[in-house]
Amino acid sequence: MSDRRFIVVEGVRLETARWPGRGPAILLLHEGLGSVAMWRDFPAALAGATGHAVIAWSRQGNGASDPLPTPRDVDYMHREAALLPAVMDQLGVPRARLFGHSDGASIALIAAAYSPARVASLILEAPHVLVEPITVESIAKAKTVYGTTDLRQRLGRYHDRVDETFWRWNDIWLDPRFRSWNIEPLLKDITAPVLLIQGKEDEYGTMEQLERIAAVLPKVRRLELTPCRHSPHRDQPAAVLAAAADFMQKIATAD
Repeated sequence: MSDRRFIVVEGVRLETARWPGRGPAILLLHEGLGSVAMWRDFPAALAGATGHAVIAWSRQGNGASDPLPTPRDVDYMHREAALLPAVMDQLGVPRARLFGHSDGASIALIAAAYSPARVASLILEAPHVLVEPITVESIAKAKTVYGTTDLRQRLGRYHDRVDETFWRWNDIWLDPRFRSWNIEPLLKDITAPVLLIQGKEDEYGTMEQLERIAAVLPKVRRLELTPCRHSPHRDQPAAVLAAAADFMQKIATAD
C-alpha cells in the first residue's frame, strides 16, 4: 500500500505517493496528462518486481497538486527538469533511478543532463527528443476527442482541475512555436545507463525517437513491444516489469 502525502517545493504543493522497498528509489515521472493516480497499480508492481522503493508525484497543474498560475511555455519540460533536485530533496532522495513516460521521459532525459550526479539510471517509455508530425496529429485529434466523447469525464477521475490540465498540455503542444522544440543537444551530457521502451503502434511517436537517443548515448538498451501503443506499462505490463527488473539488477553494481 502506498504512503500518500504532500510536499512543498518552491512554494508549490505537490501530491506524492511512496511504495516501500530498498536501495535507490525509483522516481516515476508521469506523462503530460498523468498524475499519481493514473499510474494505477503499476508502482506497486514495479516495487515488487525490482525490490526498490517507488515514488510518484503529480507535477504542478496535474492530479491534486497546486494549479499552474499561467499557461505552459515551450520550455516547460526544461523547467520541470531544473526543479527535480529540489523535489528529490523534499522526498529525501539524494540519488534516484528515474522512470519516465512520454513528457516524463523527456523531463528525465533533461534532468539527467542537468544533474548527472543525482541520476543513477533512466528507464524511458515513449520518450520525445523532438516533435514529430505524428505527435502533433495525435494531439490535435485528442483535442477533438476531449470535446466530443467521455474523455473529459474519465480524466476527471485523476485530476482536480481537469480542463486546466488538458488544455495547458494540449495548447502548448499545438502551439506553432513548439514545432522547433528539440532536446538532442543535451544528450551528450548524460552519463547514466538507459533502458528505452517503445510500443511499435505508438500513436504519439515513432522509433525515430529511440534512434536519435541511441545514436548519442553509449549505454543504451532497447525494448520494442507489439502490440503496444503509447503506454507500455499499461499495454504490456509484464514485459515492462521484467525488463525493468533485469535492467536494475544488471546495473546494481554501479551504485
